Amino acid sequence: MTDTHAPTHWSADALDGIPAQADARLPVFTAADVVPILSDHDFWDMWQIAYADGRTAFFGGRSWWFFLATPRLSDPEMRHDEARIRLTSYGADGWRDHGVTFADGFTPGSREWSGSAVLGEDDTTLTMYFTASGRRGQPRTFEQRLFETEGRFIIEGDNARTEGWSEPVESVAADGHHYIVANQAEPENGGIKGFRDPGYFRDPADGAEYLLFVGSAGWVKQDIDGVVGVARREGERWTIQPPLIESLGVNAELERPHIIVRNGLYYCFWSTQAKRFAPGLGAPTGLYAMVADSVAGPWRPVNGTGLVAGNPVEEPTQAYCWWVTGEGDVTSFVDYWGMEGRDASEDVALRRERFGGTAAPWFKLAFDGDRVTIA
Repeated sequence: MTDTHAPTHWSADALDGIPAQADARLPVFTAADVVPILSDHDFWDMWQIAYADGRTAFFGGRSWWFFLATPRLSDPEMRHDEARIRLTSYGADGWRDHGVTFADGFTPGSREWSGSAVLGEDDTTLTMYFTASGRRGQPRTFEQRLFETEGRFIIEGDNARTEGWSEPVESVAADGHHYIVANQAEPENGGIKGFRDPGYFRDPADGAEYLLFVGSAGWVKQDIDGVVGVARREGERWTIQPPLIESLGVNAELERPHIIVRNGLYYCFWSTQAKRFAPGLGAPTGLYAMVADSVAGPWRPVNGTGLVAGNPVEEPTQAYCWWVTGEGDVTSFVDYWGMEGRDASEDVALRRERFGGTAAPWFKLAFDGDRVTIA
């Protein structure tokens, strides 16, 4: 991959087939689907502890997950300003919380945003890739930087913890050419620019290591400029590469990108919200993907449109941030559910009442070449 590589364009024309994808809509949640992980905390974006080859780590019959979390705030929209990473696990009895991941003041941002976690073959050494938003001790901004740290993952009976984290180091910085330097003081035009959500991927074809991330195109000046960015490990450092996928004029935010390999094909998944599409496109909040024969692409929209699983028409905001494991299992978090057509944009009390702030029901994906469907 070099500067001559052209990112694959996700086009508005591809979205035309979405209305016909009735089987890509998820069921409407009921109250029984909204089970708190901790009654006094909200949980959202999540990623599992996985090995470098993409296998999910299981110990004691449980998978192990990191979530962004805060104590329940009066307005859940303020959670992004206080986000911390917490360790959880999932097993036959549901979700368990295992506490905060990093000590107070340890990470370089004013809050911690999403990433990925890679477990060594010793089942103890753990590398965390994460986003530092803002700067510790400084006024809130929406600056985003990618960091990594190495620690230890310890399980003792029913309890687990992380410890011994190394001083976080910046993985790779936006170059201002392929990717805008995301350092806004405040949102603009209803959103923020992106350089966040580092997702680790090791290519089984040649062992090359990559970090995917959500970025904003650096070679144009426009509002609708979302890209799936990538850096490749060269020796001991990560090197910025051109984006894999761009959605110029189509979508402004391809969040939490991650790749899994199935039957020799590479599937790049991301989440995005309806409001981040260009006006008039009408695509739903959901899980989207493209497929390719190699990391370098070119990439093809899964199902012809890119849509894999969308919120139901009746409840367009009920879930967000879908994460696909190497085994094809999918989870997300309960966002604004049971809205029944109500608008919470100016209603803080309604937001608090209807924000789920917990893990959403699981589902599985079925893979058949360029088709990926809800199993």
